[in-house]
Amino acid sequence: MVALPTFLPLSEAARKYGLDESHLRHLIEKGKIRAGVVAGEMVVSEDEVRGEAIQEKGLRKEDLPEYQKHAHLKGKPIWISKAARDYQIPHPTILKWVRAGIIRTLGREANRLLVDESDVAYCAEIYRKRGKPGRILFNPDGTPYKPKTGPLGV
Repeated sequence: MVALPTFLPLSEAARKYGLDESHLRHLIEKGKIRAGVVAGEMVVSEDEVRGEAIQEKGLRKEDLPEYQKHAHLKGKPIWISKAARDYQIPHPTILKWVRAGIIRTLGREANRLLVDESDVAYCAEIYRKRGKPGRILFNPDGTPYKPKTGPLGV
């Protein structure tokens, strides 16, 4: 099952990502962020606002709300096979993220590679929200990948 895009009220998106509402309105007018009106309130695409915040403010994955949710797991080791089972992510996918440096390694225990569980939990959340086979999910710095859109937002 594919998750639907998340839309947030403009004021909440501005607060959550530390951007001015007027700046977000300007980005909407320029067509950089999709928006709509629901029950009389302007809502914006969370993925697109996050992408703009990453670009403009130089945010790291550790600064994002999705990562902060799992910060209590930072430094907690988990081996890849257990992470695959616990987070229901294919083993090769987790290994690919480890090789790309998105998930940090913490060492070895016998023949098991130990990784940082906070990174795994963050990646799993992004994977569930946006994952499709063959789809790019992360930028090289570990922030969520924002696909380029055409003039019509497609």
